[in-house]
Amino acid sequence: MEKIWSLRLIRLAAVFGLVGAILGADMAGSGNYQLRAVHAHILVVGWLSVFVWGLFYQVFKVKAKKLVSLHGWLSVIGSIGLTVGMLFYNVNPFNMNETITLITFIAGGTVLLFSFILFIAVTFSIQKED
Repeated sequence: MEKIWSLRLIRLAAVFGLVGAILGADMAGSGNYQLRAVHAHILVVGWLSVFVWGLFYQVFKVKAKKLVSLHGWLSVIGSIGLTVGMLFYNVNPFNMNETITLITFIAGGTVLLFSFILFIAVTFSIQKED
């Protein structure tokens, strides 16, 4: 289970890294830094955190396999949800209702927060080497 989630999370992190780099290059080229908070969260949450979680699962065996899967899904949903919600809230590219953009932002951030909390439990559930 750990190897499957390791690869999934590292691949997702690579996508976040590319999107963050493109967004940063666009901001630098245009001189418009309206999306700097979104850019920072894409790189810190999407690239860095998700990549490190993927590395963790590559290195360690976890006793509670269901925690690995639950953490993986919360990580995917939360990292995408937070960054998309942040984009909707700050820029609102589709002219959505402000309440919907706020709920999207809060829901994504909340799911991501739960993934961080669950990761703590995962770290205490690693198998000791003999």
